[in-house]
Amino acid sequence: MRLRLVLLTFATAVLLLAGCASQQSKDETLAAAALYKSIEANLAAGNYRTAISRLQTLEARFPFNDYGTQAQLDLIYANYMNGNYGSAEDAADRFIREHPRHKDVDYAYYMKGVAYFGEAPGPFMKLFGHDTYQREPSNAQKSFQAFQLLLQKFPNTKYAADARQRMLYLRDRLADYEWSVADYYMRRGAWISALHRADYIVEHYPQTPRVKDALQIMVTAYNKLGLIRLAADAQKVLETNFPGTSPVYKPHAPA
Repeated sequence: MRLRLVLLTFATAVLLLAGCASQQSKDETLAAAALYKSIEANLAAGNYRTAISRLQTLEARFPFNDYGTQAQLDLIYANYMNGNYGSAEDAADRFIREHPRHKDVDYAYYMKGVAYFGEAPGPFMKLFGHDTYQREPSNAQKSFQAFQLLLQKFPNTKYAADARQRMLYLRDRLADYEWSVADYYMRRGAWISALHRADYIVEHYPQTPRVKDALQIMVTAYNKLGLIRLAADAQKVLETNFPGTSPVYKPHAPA
């Protein structure tokens, strides 16, 4: 009888603790939901700085709650919209690392590419007289690689079409940079260095407008080096793909 009483007391205590835990969980969910609703209002109003602060608070207070996970995801967007591209990249990397099987992890991969894209020169800069090809392309390269990884892992993602369009722009941007370096070497008579850059364009960016320039550089540089057979081979490729194009490369006037 005494044993049954002890067991009954223990079972009652367990039920009470479970009830308290359940109530606490409900209270936490309600508190997290209320905080997240206010954050949504901040995001909708474009008040990204406040949203970032509240998202960090939400994540810290409810790290194992669905709202805490959502806060990590929203921090990517909020930081990007606030111009904090580095923070957006870090937030994307963290989400990918901690939630590799989350249903929205493709968004994190996509936004990582977008964040790097935001740090690269904008596609409309040329319209205002700015040459983008001379700018250091590391962020453009990172953006291209991030989109490439997204499409490899999630070929059917809803972000695929936009990622491909951005990659087309980035590919042209990277080819432009390689051409600008090759042109620099051509102006200084550094034929071998110019050839390396031109060959890189032909190999890695074969569908960009700079391929014609690259082939002209190869023909001219090979001739300057006395490598007549290689110059003739490059000229055949140039004539096949760009009929009527002069094989002589004329260096771009320096800015």
